[in-house]
Amino acid sequence: MSRLRELRKQRGYTQIKMQMMTGIDQSDYSKLETGKRYYTYEQLKRIALALDTSMDYLAGLTDDKRPYPRKKE
Repeated sequence: MSRLRELRKQRGYTQIKMQMMTGIDQSDYSKLETGKRYYTYEQLKRIALALDTSMDYLAGLTDDKRPYPRKKE
């Protein structure tokens, strides 16, 4: 889960800021960062959007931090 912490810190966000952006409780978010808890699909999606990255990067499936092109709504 070091990728999650690294991206959060690169963007200057605190865990409280991530809570506000994703709706994930700060204590749960902390557990995601330390690997004591696993992501749900919805949590991973919210975090990827908040950190402007891809879900694959957060899951360790790619080393490319860039997000995929998103649908315009």
